[in-house]
Amino acid sequence: MQASILVIEDDAVLNHLLVKELGKAGYEVEGTQSWQQARQRIATFAPDLVLLDVSLPDADGFAPLSELASSRPVVILTAYGNVNQAVEAMRLGAADYLVKPVNLDELEIVIRDTLERSQWRAQKAIRQTDAGSTMIGNSPIMRQLRHLIAEVAASDVTVLIQGESGSGKELVAQAIHAASPRRTESFVAVDCCTLQESLFESELFGHERGAFTGADRRKAGLIEAAARGTLFLDEIGEAGMAIQAKLLRVLETGRFRHVGANTDLRTDARILAATNRDLRQRAGAGLFRDDLYYRLSAFVIDVPPLRARPDDIALLATHFAARRRQSMGLAPAPFSAAALRRLTDYNWPGNVRELRNVIERALIVLGQGHEIDVAHIGLLQAGTGTAAPETVPTTSTELADEALVLRGEPTLESIEREYLARLLKKYSGNRRRVAEAMGVSERTAYRMMDRYGYR
Repeated sequence: MQASILVIEDDAVLNHLLVKELGKAGYEVEGTQSWQQARQRIATFAPDLVLLDVSLPDADGFAPLSELASSRPVVILTAYGNVNQAVEAMRLGAADYLVKPVNLDELEIVIRDTLERSQWRAQKAIRQTDAGSTMIGNSPIMRQLRHLIAEVAASDVTVLIQGESGSGKELVAQAIHAASPRRTESFVAVDCCTLQESLFESELFGHERGAFTGADRRKAGLIEAAARGTLFLDEIGEAGMAIQAKLLRVLETGRFRHVGANTDLRTDARILAATNRDLRQRAGAGLFRDDLYYRLSAFVIDVPPLRARPDDIALLATHFAARRRQSMGLAPAPFSAAALRRLTDYNWPGNVRELRNVIERALIVLGQGHEIDVAHIGLLQAGTGTAAPETVPTTSTELADEALVLRGEPTLESIEREYLARLLKKYSGNRRRVAEAMGVSERTAYRMMDRYGYR
């Protein structure tokens, strides 16, 4: 899920620039030019991070910081930085402090670093029972999955988690970490398809001061942050060949090097990786290193798509609905028999993530009602197991069947490209709706559009 940022900056030009550039970087961003506007937006927007100008026309110095820092990380922006002001900002809870004019590369690094630290704190509060409870399902295939997790958790072997987008690969990684001897240490997740290639190496391995423009301080990487814990490399198939070579060295020797450094560091982090691609096929096509694939696949876990375990759909839907209703301060709302049939009959191309989104939308339609019926689900066509109304194939299997007729044996990339093209046409290029239909984050959809030249 993409992180949200609120920019509170009274300079209209800078405000617009920050909103635009951070939006391009994949964040959900809104901008306000006064403290009064910001307070109104925070109540409904609920940002994960705030960029705060300390010289707002309707606020007294650090007063907004004092109010904001108790509930979310705040990065201070100021045109008049000095040591005393920086010390005071940190004392009041600021996560970081930048002086204008802001270097956009440095700003993105600071934001990502700050969000990661916030995530680590939240994840360290999640212990084994919490992570284990997310692996919901009583089907034989889910029982086997939990068995594999228990088998591999106690060791330090590298695990490759394979499965479709939205099937819960990160939950499997979290469950492995939570059941391991490392459970009290950090679980650090890295999405290999969201980090810009130019920043990936610095974020993952860290950098020395002066290593590149904007590197005005030494920065530890995510591998160091995962020390004694678990480093989860999500969508590892998207990593470039240069990064793959350095990851291979980490796996073989436990050594890595900061960008701009001359000496090696060691890591004892356990590495888990996940992919929704066929890495063996990509290796054969020269898109992924054979040696890295064999290192990563020491132990492979295949996460089943939701359509392979229809008996779990009602249980998952009930769980999502109960959790959401509880957060709304409402009593649980049962599903009608017809609604459960509708959910069970659907093919779920977006897997568990799509189911969760459908349930949350259904509860919005339900409002204060007491039973979730077919009309509240709405997005699914009765009895067909397809999205309604749908005029193009909605699953990779259907797309493959059609592609075979049109072109002969297709590749996974050609299927994905065609599916993306059809969704872009259907939703008139609306990236958010395309991402929801595919069951992926909006930023992942943006990267896919870029990869296939659809931007």
